[in-house]
Amino acid sequence: MIDPNSIAFDFDGVLADTMTLFLDIARHDYHVPDLRYEDITCYMLKDCLQLDEDIIEAIIQRIQDGHYTMPLMPMAGAAEVLGHLEKDHGPLLLVTARPYTGPILDWIENTLSLNTDTIQLVTTGSFEAKADILREHRISYFIEDRLETCFQLKDAGVEPVLFRQPWNRQAHPFQEVGSWKEIDSLIDWGKNVF
Repeated sequence: MIDPNSIAFDFDGVLADTMTLFLDIARHDYHVPDLRYEDITCYMLKDCLQLDEDIIEAIIQRIQDGHYTMPLMPMAGAAEVLGHLEKDHGPLLLVTARPYTGPILDWIENTLSLNTDTIQLVTTGSFEAKADILREHRISYFIEDRLETCFQLKDAGVEPVLFRQPWNRQAHPFQEVGSWKEIDSLIDWGKNVF
């Protein structure tokens, strides 16, 4: 069981369904009709999608800047679990490899209805920088969707929990979850049963 005060979360692919938004933008704005979620079999999109690299980069930039009209949806159950953590165990720590916060805090407030005053969002600009941030905050467990980052975290003494996605289906030694319901079941809520 995970102490609720010792857990932190990645943003894209764990809290936010960013890849579905990526696909929606590709279909709607770039007229790429045949992409499916299951086609994203690696984290570096240029290595697994038959899509021009400039289009990939443009879509990623639009997502980071918040320049899209389709909704960025949360992963099912994320708002409930984070709301419970925020209420009884805040502040929440989110660590992302995004280079800047962009619209993330507004999205959290408007989409998840969470109080951003109780959320600490750290943008690292690189996957490799996550471990140092987590150690500084005395985090023992981190929910992450990028398999390579999980190996780095483990080497740094942070226990990764891999959020199952099509792009991380290689062999690995880590505990994994496929939903926020499963994350909820790992947390030691004590008397505050969710």
